[in-house]
Amino acid sequence: MPFKLFFVSLQTMIRKNARFNYLICIYLLGIVFFSAFRIAETVAYGSQSAAGLSLDGQYAKALWMGFRFDTTVSCYLLALPLLMMIVGEMARIGKRAYYAVVHYLLMVLYTVAFFACAADIPYFCYFFNRLDVVALTWLDDFSTSASMVVSEPQYLLYIVLFLAVAVAWWLLGRLLYRRVLIPHLDEHLPYSWSIPIAVVLLGAGLVGMRGKLSKIPMRVSTAYFCSDPFLNQIGLNPVFTFIKSLEDSGKSRNQPVELIDPDTARQIHRELLDTPADSALPQAHVRLPEGMNVVVVMMESMSAAKTGIGLTPCLDSLAARSLYFTQAWSAGTHTHNGIYSTLYGHPAILARQLMKSTPMPTICGLPGHLRQAGYRTTFFLAHDEDFDGMRGFLYHNGFDRVVGQHSYPKHEVVGTWGVPDHVLFDHVLEHCDSTAHHGPFLAAVMTVSDHGPYILPRNTGLQPRTGELKTQMVEYADWSIGRFMRMAQQRHWFANTLFVFVADHGASIDPVYDMALSYNHVPMLFYAPGRIAPESTERMALQIDVPATVLGLLGLPQGDGMLGLNLMTRSRKYAYFSADDKVGVVDGELFYLYRHKQQRASLYRYRLASTDDLIEQQPERADSMRRHAFGMIQTSQQMLHDGTTKCNPQDGL
Repeated sequence: MPFKLFFVSLQTMIRKNARFNYLICIYLLGIVFFSAFRIAETVAYGSQSAAGLSLDGQYAKALWMGFRFDTTVSCYLLALPLLMMIVGEMARIGKRAYYAVVHYLLMVLYTVAFFACAADIPYFCYFFNRLDVVALTWLDDFSTSASMVVSEPQYLLYIVLFLAVAVAWWLLGRLLYRRVLIPHLDEHLPYSWSIPIAVVLLGAGLVGMRGKLSKIPMRVSTAYFCSDPFLNQIGLNPVFTFIKSLEDSGKSRNQPVELIDPDTARQIHRELLDTPADSALPQAHVRLPEGMNVVVVMMESMSAAKTGIGLTPCLDSLAARSLYFTQAWSAGTHTHNGIYSTLYGHPAILARQLMKSTPMPTICGLPGHLRQAGYRTTFFLAHDEDFDGMRGFLYHNGFDRVVGQHSYPKHEVVGTWGVPDHVLFDHVLEHCDSTAHHGPFLAAVMTVSDHGPYILPRNTGLQPRTGELKTQMVEYADWSIGRFMRMAQQRHWFANTLFVFVADHGASIDPVYDMALSYNHVPMLFYAPGRIAPESTERMALQIDVPATVLGLLGLPQGDGMLGLNLMTRSRKYAYFSADDKVGVVDGELFYLYRHKQQRASLYRYRLASTDDLIEQQPERADSMRRHAFGMIQTSQQMLHDGTTKCNPQDGL
């Protein structure tokens, strides 16, 4: 008898919870429709793909990712109706007209979302990109676009599909409205139940809108979990990608830059390409054996100003045994700049965050070229893989695997930035040990410990020489590098590996100008004992030169998709770099500083730390520096726009 009473009471409570039951039913029905569109898109793309689809047993994971994105979109669609239902429950509103407004609002919102899903199928099949703001450009010539849609039978098929889905949605929605909600409008839960339920649903809605409980919400890059571009994209919801791309396009930092006339920019680029190689350079004829492994270590905040003063004995010792560029410069002042430029051979475009762009740019770079040459490519970072959109961008552009915080044991994660550097390097060593047996590999590593908030690991054996935590972290970062290299020397793959060390950017240390040069002046070294002769050179070098230099050393062509130079055979007259709204250019003597927002330039003798502005005394020198930097940055933007940064199968790789 008590059990029967309990179930009767529970049934009554569920019946009286009709307002919230209705919303839950709508959510579940919406998920079914979104999933059906995703499966239809898979079939449509697979039917037109000449190579067919190789789902590799991971399609279920892509569908799970799709469920998460569909839930995020659904939570946004349900937000206002949920608030209205809570008000109706708390205020004891029983009028049918009030709930009719909620119902029709839901029907319209989901219908618009389903239209986006239907339009996304032909869009994805044609562009291999989920629906984004670029689709709005078709509205510039609406009559032509409409004629194309009407004249193409395939497009009419998707219009019919949308209409069929819309009719089914309205009919099923009406059924739920009449069966679940309307018969119980006069029934209300006691406040002791309705308030907790409302709080739970609001909390679930907020979490659903973020997509996950971690500090970084759902982003386009979250959908990327493997090296298959189809599986990475099919989990996305086109409503999500469209809104995100619209949001990104509206940010001032993502607006295209107009530094110089595009024709002039192309001419400047051509002049650089036409500069002959210099066979007299000391390392010009160095060639590494075919299939040599590559390890690229990007060191967090390792300014050149931190080296050679007793804080970095390990790095200083390594530099003495390497080809060391003392006048190397980072592309920007952010980690995303450093990763982007070091691996993909393109400069920072002022404040644009290209790794988080929607749609995501496709760039071949070092990972793409090496993967075409048979290399296994892996990227290691210490923290959340989705930070700065890294996971999605890296999977999209040449990496087979991205290893981050979620791949490490939880007890190794010590703070905001995940695992400490020495633990990160341990995982890199383990990976290289297992991968080297299967052929050549590229391992790209992004360290993080020299970034606040600082956590100095205990029980490492390190005895810091300084008393301040900030400088102790520099010592620890250096110690981790030394430990990594000592352990690597004991591996069978060490002698067949090229190591590249470069900072992602520097740090602001005693700035003289309103663009701190120590933020862009970084160490860069190439280390292959017995193969590359030790040398310290003051020749100008940029992060964007790393891919071309590595490919040149390996005897592999770089194609035309990058802007860097092979530092073994080419020399730079200028180094150029960005700091968000500023552009800097240096030669052996002068520093040209352009403040983009103010459209004001200065010219300084930076080697003397002089603050005397020489812009009026040496206008020709300043104009030459400005012209080179503006031309290369503008060229990079144009190449991204034209899609000429993609891997070219005809490169012979």
